[in-house]
Amino acid sequence: MLTGSYFHIIDSKNRVSIPSALRQELGESFHVTVGFPNPDFKKNCISIYPDKSWSKVEERFDAMTRKGKIRMRPFFAHARRLDLDDQGRVLLPQHIREWADLKKNVAVVGAGDNVEIWDAEVWEKIDALESSQENIVALYDECDF
Repeated sequence: MLTGSYFHIIDSKNRVSIPSALRQELGESFHVTVGFPNPDFKKNCISIYPDKSWSKVEERFDAMTRKGKIRMRPFFAHARRLDLDDQGRVLLPQHIREWADLKKNVAVVGAGDNVEIWDAEVWEKIDALESSQENIVALYDECDF
């Protein structure tokens, strides 16, 4: 399970460090693609999937109708397989950085079966909203904790 939130900087060569706490679960190579937009702020993120999660995505895709596959096209069209370098960094493709409007300061966020990379300021707003006492209580009720 990929968990936690970490703040990092995209360096001058467009690389970002993947926190060591997430690297073990992600592995040495993984898939990166467009993430789920946040409807409240109308902002995008990048999603990174370890191989085991990516395999499940592929299985679900294979079971889709033709219409479903067409709707998923952007998800796969923008996907890339990436490898960590020796310092635990990954080079973020330009088109993916542009999708999420990532410039320099980013938040690397564990999201269960994947990792999301958000602009740091956007993430702080999302986190404040999602981590409100009211939202946490509703979440616990909804998940029957």
